[in-house]
Amino acid sequence: MIAEEVPPQSEPSFSSFREPEKTRQRREVRYRGRVQGVGFRYTVMSIARRFAVTGWVRNEPDGTVRLVAEATPAELDRFLAAIARAMDRYIRGIDIHEMPATDEFSRFEIRY
Repeated sequence: MIAEEVPPQSEPSFSSFREPEKTRQRREVRYRGRVQGVGFRYTVMSIARRFAVTGWVRNEPDGTVRLVAEATPAELDRFLAAIARAMDRYIRGIDIHEMPATDEFSRFEIRY
């Protein structure tokens, strides 16, 4: 009788038991009002540290502030709501465009 070599069994894979990855989304936001010269970008940066978001914020030549952020939809909702609460007295209008995330950012930053 010849003994056959049996390949070692691999450990069971638990990848199928993980929570499915949540789809990330990108939101491009333009804030209008008295949003420059009031610490808007620095406040947004401070708020971003409390959320799992990536992207950037910057002043635009037309007097608006532009924000590009990527995260799960729920995280983006909470992030943008926190900005609105903190800066409400300066914001007179908000334009929001949603699209799929590009995952091009590794952090959140202020751009100049």
